[in-house]
Amino acid sequence: MVQMETAADVGRDQVFRVEGHGIDPIPDAERHGSAKDVFWLWFGSNLTFTYVINGALAVAFGLSFWQATAVVVIGGLSFFVIGAAGLSGVRTGTATLVISRAAFGVRGNWPAGLLNWVVSIGYTIVNTVVGTLALDALDALFADLGWSAGHASRALALFVTLALTFAVALWGHATVQFAERWMAYALALGFAGLLVFVLPGADTAAPAAGPGAAGWSLAFVVMLAGPFSYLPMPADYTRYLPRTTSLKALTWSGALGGFLSSVALGVAGVAAATQADMTDAVAGAEGLLPGWFQPLFLALILGGSVTNSIITLYSSSLNLQVLGIPWSRARAIVISAAVTALGSLGALFLTDFTTSLLAFLSLLIIVFAPWGGVFLADMVLRRCAYDSDALHAGPGGGYWYRSGWHPAGIVALLVGMLFAALTCDSELWTGPLVAPLGGADLTLLGAAVSAIVYVLLARRSVTPARP
Repeated sequence: MVQMETAADVGRDQVFRVEGHGIDPIPDAERHGSAKDVFWLWFGSNLTFTYVINGALAVAFGLSFWQATAVVVIGGLSFFVIGAAGLSGVRTGTATLVISRAAFGVRGNWPAGLLNWVVSIGYTIVNTVVGTLALDALDALFADLGWSAGHASRALALFVTLALTFAVALWGHATVQFAERWMAYALALGFAGLLVFVLPGADTAAPAAGPGAAGWSLAFVVMLAGPFSYLPMPADYTRYLPRTTSLKALTWSGALGGFLSSVALGVAGVAAATQADMTDAVAGAEGLLPGWFQPLFLALILGGSVTNSIITLYSSSLNLQVLGIPWSRARAIVISAAVTALGSLGALFLTDFTTSLLAFLSLLIIVFAPWGGVFLADMVLRRCAYDSDALHAGPGGGYWYRSGWHPAGIVALLVGMLFAALTCDSELWTGPLVAPLGGADLTLLGAAVSAIVYVLLARRSVTPARP
């Protein structure tokens, strides 16, 4: 549990008090906690029904139970990268999207920062809507008793989900960690029950026709979209840790947290999809459960949506500060919350949610994969040693480069995004190279392409900063 320490110990980072820090570097005197805090953050935030949907989508793409399970496990292993990326926060005491100025330049970081903010808000909307849809199913249970709220049930669910998410994210870092840990206890027990009811009936027989290259590639894109979307966030939650925190402990703690929850729920989705129609994932999974467990199941969906939305909403407020909004983190989060509310209303009442979700997950990787490739390559070249002052400096600073732009980072990002766009197969866009590749979606390789290009362009100029 996050300790209720004195102001002298942790400065302005206390549970149930509005955090005073934003993207400004955290002083050593205010650093606290340990690597195990990162475990609970990633474990709790990934106990979300979205992974059940992702597992079900893998089966919908034509994969068998065991094939889809393998994709889920490989996707979970990507949290080792997320865990390791948190070391940059320990070294600099600031947010990930400040640190990425080293790779793209102070001004060059702005376009990618804006896109990352849009996608983080998008993921917050996705999880908010998933939680809201749970009350639609609960409304059906109430209808058996002679009462149905209709659209009012969706409005109520949306309000409750947004209110819980906003309150925790507004308080800030310490409260986010506190909430993620204690909600994880309850959610883990509940989702364990889901696995007990769903796994025994799974159909493990292989389908008559194989998934083909298109099925495999789409399954990987959907499964890795979640972990990739976290790449602009790890340092946000490690910047308060003492500088002595080890890379090994940080990596294993973060990786195990995200791996355990995402894989468990992904496998539950795979198992459910072999037994029921998961077009409406909430209703499909609910039909496999005993009647007495169904209200608890719906509560789990709501709770999981909140835990995931908390971290994306919190990081979005830091992101707005990176973009130059001259407000405190607590004030900036109001903008993100308002956009989330409007987007959720649109997703609930104006569009087909399943189609929108698939299109969103398929497209966001065009941005995140190449961005992540450049950021991680830069971190490796620098050995995670940055000039902390230069990260916050303007003209004349070490990361100003050419008029605020780092040519190597920008070129590598654009090349990676071009490759990803050419090989993307989604509802909204199909790249011209998809058909020649037999329907395969190679969007994920945009990360490798951008990383290779960046290393080739920057290997002689990018070096670790001196202490």
